[in-house]
Amino acid sequence: MGHAAELQTDYLESLNSAQRQAAAYGTRPAQGGGFTAGPLLVIAGAGTGKTMTLAHRVAHLLVQGVDPQRLLLLTFTRRAAQEMTRRVENIVQKALGETGQMQAARGTMPWSGTFHSIANRLLRRYARPIGLDPAFSVLDRGDAADLIDVIRHEQGLSRKSRRFPKKDTCLAIYSRCVNSREPLADVLLEVFPWCSDWEQELTILFRAYTERKQQNQSLDYDDLLLYWSYLVAEPEFAAEIGSWFDHVLVDEYQDTNVLQAEILRALKPDGNGLTVVGDDAQSIYSFRAAEVENILGFADQYIPAARIVTLEQNYRSTPAILDMANCLIAESDRQYKKNLFSRLQGGARPIYASVEDAESEAEFVVETVLGNREQGMALKDQAVLFRSAHHSDQLELELVRRNIPYVKYGGLKFLEAAHVKDLLSVLKWAENPRNEVAAFRVLKLLPGMGPAYARRCFEAMQIAGFSWQALAEFCPPAPAKAEWPSFCTLMSSLGGATLDENQWQGQLTAVRHWYQPQLERIYDHAETRHADLEQLEQVSARYATRERFLTELTLDPPSASGDLSGDPFLDEDYLVLSTVHSAKGQEWKSVFVLNVSDGNFPSEFATGKPEAIEEERRLLYVAITRAKQSLHLMAPLRYHVTQQRRDGDKHVYGARSRFMTDRLMETVEAKFFGRRDAEKLALRPRSDKRINVGEKLRQMW
Repeated sequence: MGHAAELQTDYLESLNSAQRQAAAYGTRPAQGGGFTAGPLLVIAGAGTGKTMTLAHRVAHLLVQGVDPQRLLLLTFTRRAAQEMTRRVENIVQKALGETGQMQAARGTMPWSGTFHSIANRLLRRYARPIGLDPAFSVLDRGDAADLIDVIRHEQGLSRKSRRFPKKDTCLAIYSRCVNSREPLADVLLEVFPWCSDWEQELTILFRAYTERKQQNQSLDYDDLLLYWSYLVAEPEFAAEIGSWFDHVLVDEYQDTNVLQAEILRALKPDGNGLTVVGDDAQSIYSFRAAEVENILGFADQYIPAARIVTLEQNYRSTPAILDMANCLIAESDRQYKKNLFSRLQGGARPIYASVEDAESEAEFVVETVLGNREQGMALKDQAVLFRSAHHSDQLELELVRRNIPYVKYGGLKFLEAAHVKDLLSVLKWAENPRNEVAAFRVLKLLPGMGPAYARRCFEAMQIAGFSWQALAEFCPPAPAKAEWPSFCTLMSSLGGATLDENQWQGQLTAVRHWYQPQLERIYDHAETRHADLEQLEQVSARYATRERFLTELTLDPPSASGDLSGDPFLDEDYLVLSTVHSAKGQEWKSVFVLNVSDGNFPSEFATGKPEAIEEERRLLYVAITRAKQSLHLMAPLRYHVTQQRRDGDKHVYGARSRFMTDRLMETVEAKFFGRRDAEKLALRPRSDKRINVGEKLRQMW
């Protein structure tokens, strides 16, 4: 669309005044020239309709004549981008009738996706100028850690007399340095002090890791943003890419890191056409190098300052819950002031439940959850949140004892399962013959093919310019000789120059058939694992190319196989257990927050750092604002010491959280629950009969 279309209806009628102000911000010049808008910051408080507002903002731009091809929408998950696109299509169709349907049929917003997926697309277009092969591979976290481990072993660091950091720790340090743009020495001092003695060795390791990735034409997650930032640091490329988009919109801006903020400033240096949406009070990912200052300083980096619209009407929680949330966050030192309010009626005050210990905490939660269920609230409408994953250990034991089904967010991801990684590694190696990590994993699937043989085979291919013919000429170990010809034929066909990308999905079938005997030989429960691979094969039909399939699954992996096929149809009811970090963006009717005591909220690791304490406050705020109708904050009075006899009773006393100030306590209802009280209640006599034991004793004499 090149101009504003005739409206069939008021598509903004469902928005409140603040939401409408944010969605419709901008003007259409009298002399034409498209729809323009200066920099816009939308502070969207918890439960205030952030997604709906941003979707209407995008739809408004389309209705006003902005070309969908010239819109860039950046999110943090693939699902968020898909949900946003779906909502935008519905709004545009409602506003424009048949015209909107025609536009939706052409595909709304082709440049909608995560930061990393958009980076991947841009880098493949600009691969040559930045020294990349357009067919570069993207390493997932597991592959990147494995590559670091290989180099770590080659350099003899795994054989040091003092324990050198493990591969995952090394990757975390590297990632922190890249995303925060901080020197290694500073990162070690501030975040990984126990690794400070290894600064020199880590520097050498990270240099070798970088060089190996360049040799293999592989990029890890962090490289995608790093390469993108270096690309737009060149004014010519920044201006060129920035000119592709009239409007750039960013969701969850409070979760951006320094690199992402630099990229946005390079694309839109004057801020024109830039809209960011977020909530500084929900910035809780500093451990991923998210920088709260990005959103706190956004408005003032432009002249004139960016327009700020604050959304305060909450559609999720009762007024009593919001009173507590407002009171908690009001004590934060630096923030965008907001006062969430709700027009919902009723709702009891949050309960601050003091309990004896973890066992009492578990009993109280289970009894309350079951009581809610008896009153008609499904288990899935209730959630138990905690600061750290191990905080739910005692509760999980109680749930198992009571035969109460539950789902805990976290744990092994679908793409981290060994058999799934095996299958995808075959395709990854075919896509990029230089992918050393994928090559080693695939070669070691064959019987008798250990690390030494895999190394010799890969080096032989390297000498031959990564020709698949070199694979056929390699002499494998005796146990692998019978399967070697079929394996070479498979890899040659997958990596051949005559590959038809339009029919690429058939490759997964071929790989699965070849892999089947390896699967049965290597793993237990082959039938279950085989079902996962069939699921993966079905999903591949959604992707136009093999590269897109591999990259999208790597950048935004599903949590379980069920995620691949959409929302599962489950008849079984289950309780939700989740860390607060994983719960962000979710909501439940009833929420329980475990261990609201000093040392947990805030975490003991945050003490001594004012900025860390403030993030812990925001973390508790996120937990509170997940609740719609009822909220329980659990505060154990004592914690049993670990590493003692099973029947030991050594313990320490819990201190009231510093966040639970006297002012905040006025917004809650305090209760106490102990096992002894429960036992007394359960064994209370029901009969009114009296026995004169004293008289009977006197009669004995």
